[in-house]
Amino acid sequence: MSHRVGAGKLAVLFASALCAGIAVAADPPDFTGVWTNPGRPTIGGARTPGAPPALPPLKPEAKARIDAYQKLVAKSGASPGGYCLGTGMPGSMLGSGGYPMEIIQRPDQITVIYEAHTEVRRFYLGARNAVEADRVPGRNGYSSAHWEGSTLVVETNNLVDQVDQRNTSHSDQATVVERYHLDGKDEQGRRILVAEMTMIDPVFYTAPVKMEKRWAEVPNGRLLPYECDEEVWRDRVEELAREAGVPVP
Repeated sequence: MSHRVGAGKLAVLFASALCAGIAVAADPPDFTGVWTNPGRPTIGGARTPGAPPALPPLKPEAKARIDAYQKLVAKSGASPGGYCLGTGMPGSMLGSGGYPMEIIQRPDQITVIYEAHTEVRRFYLGARNAVEADRVPGRNGYSSAHWEGSTLVVETNNLVDQVDQRNTSHSDQATVVERYHLDGKDEQGRRILVAEMTMIDPVFYTAPVKMEKRWAEVPNGRLLPYECDEEVWRDRVEELAREAGVPVP
């Protein structure tokens, strides 16, 4: 009799936990590893490879700013990457794959390193998060995360205004939400990681920007150095040597 009562109490406690939103599922998946494009590089799910993503309309003021920027840099081809500056979100996430990315996962922080420009993102979970006053704006913003079952949900804000992002320019009011989950394996047996992205920017767009990005795991993969700064420094040393009239050391 007492055993049946105890089991009933456990059932009630379990149901109460579910209603309260307390996690009772198994441990979340481990995304640790190196990831690249699964086949031909694409951005935006099933769209034609190489085609620009379908975006909601830009607001007139935002379109005018982007058009002015494109006109300014068109002749020279100047770009942030040419000055060793990373893309920033959401372009850094959407563009990774041709250059792979590495994920290092621990319970309170997930670190993502993109080989291109060695851009680094950190997803903070729970108490590891900084208070609002300590969150510094930047091209990749500030990312806080939590698990919803086997899906990692990442919200990024504290972004800076960018008209220089290809296809995904945004204001400093933009917020990006990513939902990461595993989607089985491909024909080569590689795990497939999917990110569903939604960017809301009331200053630039008339509706949310939605895209999907897929990666395949690289077994025993490693990132290669991406040191464009090294060439800039060598050029500067050669310039100093010419100015001094001495051989390059």
